[in-house]
Amino acid sequence: MSMHTQSSVSGFIASDPQLSETVKGDPRFYVRFGQEHYRREPDGSFTELETSYHNLVMYGRSAQHAHDQFAKGDKFVAEGYKRTPEYERDGAMVEGEDEFIAKRIGHDTARTRYQVDRTPRRSAPERGTVGFEPTEPTRSAPTPAMGM
Repeated sequence: MSMHTQSSVSGFIASDPQLSETVKGDPRFYVRFGQEHYRREPDGSFTELETSYHNLVMYGRSAQHAHDQFAKGDKFVAEGYKRTPEYERDGAMVEGEDEFIAKRIGHDTARTRYQVDRTPRRSAPERGTVGFEPTEPTRSAPTPAMGM
């Protein structure tokens, strides 16, 4: 079986992450991200060039998770693909700014300090098992009647 590969981007989150919904009601994560660029000089040193800024979006459950995990300034690596959206403006189709559609995203391990939680995730109950133990029905004490 062949190896599955996709395009990737890395950078830093330059805007506050936004969580919205698509017209179908699915979660949509959006950030503006920056990429620092450098040029290697003949003497082996590096010259910092202008930082470029781009759009990154993510959809579905992954969008909600990304919104919970990422903040402005975080360094990340994402897997997905680039697309150029088209919009209708004044009756004409106009190309928008390129955006990276992330399928997966994670903190950049080379540029981020963090700890990994390796505790097992809680799994769903097996088929045929009871999800909870019902309590035994109890008899309530009779309530006194009000007399006239």
